[in-house]
Amino acid sequence: MNPQRRHIAVTAAAPFERGEERGEQLREELPGGLDLYFELFRLAGLAEGRVREDALRTADAVGAFRPRLREEMDGVAAGAGIDPWHVYALNARTEILAQSAEGRPGECSTIARRLEPGAGGSPTFGAQTWDWHVELAPYWHTHEVRGGRHDLVGFTEHGILAKAGVNSAGLALHFNILGHREDGAGGVPVHLLAAAVLEEAGTVGEALDLVRSAPVSASSSFTLFDRETVVTTDITPVGVFVVEPVGGTVIRTNHFLSPEPRAGEKSELYQPDSGERYDLVASRLARGPEPRSATELLGLLRSGPGEPPLCCVPDMTLPLGERWATLATVMLEPVTRTAHVADGSPLEARNGPWRVLTA
Repeated sequence: MNPQRRHIAVTAAAPFERGEERGEQLREELPGGLDLYFELFRLAGLAEGRVREDALRTADAVGAFRPRLREEMDGVAAGAGIDPWHVYALNARTEILAQSAEGRPGECSTIARRLEPGAGGSPTFGAQTWDWHVELAPYWHTHEVRGGRHDLVGFTEHGILAKAGVNSAGLALHFNILGHREDGAGGVPVHLLAAAVLEEAGTVGEALDLVRSAPVSASSSFTLFDRETVVTTDITPVGVFVVEPVGGTVIRTNHFLSPEPRAGEKSELYQPDSGERYDLVASRLARGPEPRSATELLGLLRSGPGEPPLCCVPDMTLPLGERWATLATVMLEPVTRTAHVADGSPLEARNGPWRVLTA
């Protein structure tokens, strides 16, 4: 882990105060990430007025779904000294950008495993890469959030309440973006839904009930696992679809795995890249041996020249908005309630330090 990588500890019980703690710790860095997102919105053809309108509609949807999440965002704004609608826009960045027709190759890849009973070691575990714009590399952090129903640890972007992580009940969540033709802004953002799941749910079943109750307006996948169960999901404005593991394993890239949402997929966003990455991981699993720990999953998420880009290397000759990089690698383990987070790709993290967090 980069020794300069920011780590945020949040402990207040009240949502506004919890957000304020986060905002105060990010006060110096958060505006830089915000400026980059507004430039990405502009490049996507989204004027500031439209982004503001979408952000405010989003805040209303969040307030109706979970008032405490809106309070927490307001606290972030107060602590960081910025306008609340800017924080709403950051948390809704997936939904806002979903209105752009631009393709976004080089997105995240995830594997989660459930071992057979009696196999020894941790019964469930997962690993993923987080691929995004290289310019945003300075604007993410690891975090530990305490004071809610469940404590949670993991990583997220500056100003955004959650992303991938594990909670003190032993529920883990990996996060992959998807694209559907019904996607847009104005619903509960998937990043805030992840925050709600990690704070409230203690099991995969509880998490699925919560996800199904949320009026989302853009698509993503949560790969959810507790000590006994592993599933991945297609979360869309047209419904939530659960995908069971095959041979104890789920592979997740950035295309739908369920037939119904696949009919409305924006395949131009992530294909053929997503399918090629999925197939590469599946072929490696088929050759064996079966991974028996999160660390062993990392070898399946590595790629080199000429292979589908499980590890994204940015092409700096391209303009802003097209320079894709693997910014982080994370391993989650429910039985120990731990997240291992490293800067960069599995290749870069292989010999580097990891930050280990326990919920």
